[in-house]
Amino acid sequence: MADKRDYYEVLGLKKGATEDEIKKAFRKLAMKYHPDKNPGDKEAEEKFKEINEAYAVLSDPEQKKRYDQFGHAGVDPNSFAGGGFGGGFGGFEDIFDMFGSAFGGGFGGGGFSGAFGGQRRSNGPRKGNDIQKSMTIDFEEAAFGCKKQIRLTKNVRCKTCNGTGAKPGTSKKTCPNCGGSGEVRTQQRTPLGVFQSVSPCPDCGGTGQINESPCTDCGGTGRVRDTVKITVNIPAGVDNDSVIPIRGQGEPGFNGGPDGDLYIVLNVRPHKLFERRGQDLWLEIPISFDQAALGDDIVVPTLEEKVSYKVPAGTQPGTVFRLKGKGIKNIRGSRKGDLYVKVTLEVPTKLNGKQKKAIQAMRDTVTDECYQKKSGFLSSIKEFFS
Repeated sequence: MADKRDYYEVLGLKKGATEDEIKKAFRKLAMKYHPDKNPGDKEAEEKFKEINEAYAVLSDPEQKKRYDQFGHAGVDPNSFAGGGFGGGFGGFEDIFDMFGSAFGGGFGGGGFSGAFGGQRRSNGPRKGNDIQKSMTIDFEEAAFGCKKQIRLTKNVRCKTCNGTGAKPGTSKKTCPNCGGSGEVRTQQRTPLGVFQSVSPCPDCGGTGQINESPCTDCGGTGRVRDTVKITVNIPAGVDNDSVIPIRGQGEPGFNGGPDGDLYIVLNVRPHKLFERRGQDLWLEIPISFDQAALGDDIVVPTLEEKVSYKVPAGTQPGTVFRLKGKGIKNIRGSRKGDLYVKVTLEVPTKLNGKQKKAIQAMRDTVTDECYQKKSGFLSSIKEFFS
């Protein structure tokens, strides 16, 4: 285990990182080094495997606890801390077998194997690898939901052999060395009794089966690389970094195990008018001085329609109005957020002579007393210097 990097270092984290920090770091690095983004890059492929291995341990509370206490030995099935005895014995199960032989069965499979769950057989069913893929969608697609079709290159079950790895018309045979268990046991007599160890069968590689006639299309692996089309249903209300799981669309399982899952990580393009804050939308609308002073009906765009809104007389710059239920749908319910409209005062430019005279006449007519803030400010200045 000496050649393995620290799992926290692999993810760029400090020891004791939280579940959210681990998840966020994994997602960022997995997207960076994903094989789909780095085709033919062996270094990126190795880093991607290293990242997945680190995340598999640190995202599991029990494995993380053992790793924090014992390091790599804590999650190595061939070490004492991780379920073995430094390679000399094949797991907790073997330790109890050892003591059972030495002391008449007092520690045998009944007393402790249930507590520690025994040793996972190497030829048992295993779930296939999960896949992560990023997708960019428009603001409206995120707000209302949509269906998108993606092309994904991944390992798929070989159609020629239906994933068995054996040439059509043939089948794998039970390994004669291990009898199909995938494991071989060795015994050693000592003054304390008989010590027993378990290791993967060298003849079948721990699978329990011998493939005498491998499939020519997949080379006996049962899987081939192929590009598939997958339809993704995106629900209304998703946002940046939302993750959509698609069960069973990862890579094929091992030894009859279920297929892995596909995780779509969404990126949402910004909108030209609206800013999203959770389920609410924010919008800035410029109005003229006469609209603010006298009041006016203005047109307010929403994601679905245009609505009319009455700006009251005397509206100040920066005033925010709320249009209830005109925001984004909650992804977990039917309730919608609100639309907040902030009005800004626009000062006219490029005035002609007639327009300037009109504004001059208004200035001569509308005195400082008409402006509450201005008159209050002037009074404060006068009081300060008196």
